[in-house]
Amino acid sequence: MLQHPPCHRSLFTSAFKVTNRSQSLKASYATIRGLREPPPDGNEEPGSPDNDFILSILRANPSLRDTRSYLASFGPRPKTQPKPIPSLTPTSVTDPTKKPIEQKVESIPVPLEHPKPSPIIASILDPVVRRTALVKMQGPFTDVQLDSIARGMVHLEKLGLVSVIVVENDELLRGDQDERSAIVEDTMRIVSALEKRGARARPVLGAVVRLGPKSDEDESSLDFVPPEAHTIPSDLVPIRSALRSGEIPVIPPFALDSFCRSVRVDSNDVIGALARGMAEAGVASHEETEDSSIDPNEVDLTPLRLMIINREGGVPSYARSGYPHLLINLTSEYNFIHDTFRDSWRHTHRSSLSNLSLARTCLAYMPPTSSAVMVSHRSQSSLIGNLITNKPAVSSSLPHALLQGNRKLTPHTPTLLRRGLPIRVVRTVDQIDRQKLNALLEQSFGRVLEEDAFYSRLEKTLDFVVVAGDYVGAAIVTNEPCPRSDLPISYLDKFAVLPSHQGDGTVDFLWVALHDESYGLGHPFSVNPNGGKEGQGNGRDLVWRSRANNPVNKWYFERSSGHMRMGDWVLFWCDAEKRLKIEEGRRGSQGLSYIEEWEEGRLSSWMDVVTKIPSSWKK
Repeated sequence: MLQHPPCHRSLFTSAFKVTNRSQSLKASYATIRGLREPPPDGNEEPGSPDNDFILSILRANPSLRDTRSYLASFGPRPKTQPKPIPSLTPTSVTDPTKKPIEQKVESIPVPLEHPKPSPIIASILDPVVRRTALVKMQGPFTDVQLDSIARGMVHLEKLGLVSVIVVENDELLRGDQDERSAIVEDTMRIVSALEKRGARARPVLGAVVRLGPKSDEDESSLDFVPPEAHTIPSDLVPIRSALRSGEIPVIPPFALDSFCRSVRVDSNDVIGALARGMAEAGVASHEETEDSSIDPNEVDLTPLRLMIINREGGVPSYARSGYPHLLINLTSEYNFIHDTFRDSWRHTHRSSLSNLSLARTCLAYMPPTSSAVMVSHRSQSSLIGNLITNKPAVSSSLPHALLQGNRKLTPHTPTLLRRGLPIRVVRTVDQIDRQKLNALLEQSFGRVLEEDAFYSRLEKTLDFVVVAGDYVGAAIVTNEPCPRSDLPISYLDKFAVLPSHQGDGTVDFLWVALHDESYGLGHPFSVNPNGGKEGQGNGRDLVWRSRANNPVNKWYFERSSGHMRMGDWVLFWCDAEKRLKIEEGRRGSQGLSYIEEWEEGRLSSWMDVVTKIPSSWKK
């Protein structure tokens, strides 16, 4: 019998334990609508919602690192040990001629213990620490669509992510006579859809933000557009109250103006203000409870995710024939996406650029590990995978041939957005910060670099280095002389990412930049703003080697064109894509042969050169 891998087991345990959590809350809490309507029938389709929930987790296929990351955010927190009370002992008498001084025995204050929750409640709440997600529901949606979205929200709540929903209606123009009543009606429809799915929701119809930027914010130092609204701590009381009561707050886009009137505003301003206000409240709450035990009913207000659910899907990409971007590095790609956004998309994806700006604003206030996802209402089940893995549905660093034939890539594929890092290309050894690069390589490989020999070789053979951020990742490519050819071999000497940044998208960002500068050079989709060749030129085959027992080889297998074993090593290569594309177009239906004329003998040439490259590490 096949057994589930260990990396899934913790998630399965948490999933089964929290399946009945929403049912236990049904008898305890009520909302405005719940007081008017009978509770949903708990006997309808027994077991099917739970089965759908478990299947959504299985489809996510989390790795061991994904599971550890999820449990770090939602797993049980370590309990702080109470500080020992120092014992009071009388001072010893050193002079025997003196009478001992009578000590006044003071009563030791007994700390008051908070009542412990019942074992049943503790068993339900212990596996999951509740965190928050800001959700923009950009309608209008039909009842069927709302039901599908509500099912996704309920599943996320079972896994510990509680949604704070802000409502938007694209077809309701601002300034219409009945806009307020229409927005309130949309809010109540969402509340009703959530309750029909077994959740508890609370409409927060009062304004929770205030118009105008925050007084202490210096806009000149920001690299993003701040929201046109802000919050003060008392504004978050209705949201905190709903979350403590086990309810999902549903908020219309209202704000208080300077005359304390509640007016409708852009939902992006409401979400941006909430992102900053909730993040600040979360930091203050952590400081207050640092030395005290965590209340199981308390919800961490710091937003962990931003979810934009609309009818358009993700941000269209010129490199994918209008299909959505899979993963966006906002720091390095934001302006470039604006520049390459086609006029036709402004009609089919009207809110993509404004939502892109919203994501950049919110992620600037949210923790570095946070992410945003833009998803169509058709792909609500992908939210489970995004929560568990914090990765796109399909890796953006896979070869384009695999992406084009991948069934997961559709017009409704979600776009994952991260704050990301700047990417740049350097071409001389003098431009390298040796101290930072040494630290990166040694931490990534766990070995000591033979510094003098390594840089001496780079001075002779360096082609370029792709640097991510402040040396949190780097790809070093050299030109290795080949006796059988006039052209040198393009060799990937080092590909390294700091352990603290593995799993946060840096690896994919770095590999895509490597692709654009080497074997993908010359393709229109290899144009990028990283300071390299920006798509101009002809790509070359990229070659590298890896130890046969290297656990990263599985990742290399998926991204390489081929591989060959060489004893203790594995030789990998990526074919120059532009040359193959041109030849394939010239031949038409005949296609390419298994071995082209220019490919004959290249493997033996590569082996002769690669096996003679000296090690960079101290023995």
